[in-house]
Amino acid sequence: MVPADVVPADVWHGAERRHAERADAFTAGWRRRKPLGEKHAIEDFLFTYYPTRPAQLRRWHPGAGVVLADPGERATWRWYRPTPDGVTLDVPAYLAERGDTVRYVVDLLDATASRPGRFGCFGLHEWAMVYRDRASGRDHRHPLPLRLGHEGTDAVVASHPVQCTHFDAFRFFTPDAVPLNRLAPTRETQRALEQPGCLHATMDLYKWALKLGPAVPGDLLLDTFELARDVRAVDMQASPYDVSSYGLAPVAIETPEGKAEYVRHQRVFAERGQALRERLLAVCTALQAVSGTASR
Repeated sequence: MVPADVVPADVWHGAERRHAERADAFTAGWRRRKPLGEKHAIEDFLFTYYPTRPAQLRRWHPGAGVVLADPGERATWRWYRPTPDGVTLDVPAYLAERGDTVRYVVDLLDATASRPGRFGCFGLHEWAMVYRDRASGRDHRHPLPLRLGHEGTDAVVASHPVQCTHFDAFRFFTPDAVPLNRLAPTRETQRALEQPGCLHATMDLYKWALKLGPAVPGDLLLDTFELARDVRAVDMQASPYDVSSYGLAPVAIETPEGKAEYVRHQRVFAERGQALRERLLAVCTALQAVSGTASR
């Protein structure tokens, strides 16, 4: 086993401080709004759909194979163990409890990274979530007006092919929209269908970073959050909702120009996502290598 790097206290304290400052900037709006009961249909998603406490995002970890000198209270943190030079992530103990999660993440991300992105969905998943919602007795999901109204929204869905590959988007389709989708994603088929062009699969990189916990270096965790934040904004700009109250222009996917704009965003996000996907896979592979269970 390669000896772990020993990081002096002043160095890792600086990294910890910079991480906390970056995390605080990301969570400032949420922390201000929450005690006031104020809602934000775009940003709140990152703290509710992906249930995250700001303190959790703020906590810096160096990742596996790093020893922190003069650890202080970190010596008592879960999944850390003492060494003669400080503390380090106790990889065997971590894998004993979280090994199944690591294997699941590796299988899913490896499968996703292995296939080409698909760029013809035009974000219709959000539209399918409100398709004929009044007819089903449901109200739409966000406290924002529909940019084209109910009838205009339904007309866009009815006149476009719906081809969502992501189960966690598909499961929120209205009953009338479900049979319109060319696929029928399930949790069991997620590994076979997930593809890097999907905005929600890209946002989910943040979810997998959270689930891997202290094994993920702090900069990688915040990079996945930042990408999820950027994707979420475009996801809602391309949705049927009017986001002008947030100072955002629509990506009008019902028009040729809007479709082209959506695909441009989608390709950029897919490229950024693939880079982060590889970094997460490298974390998992390094963990598995310790116990001889690497699957790549």
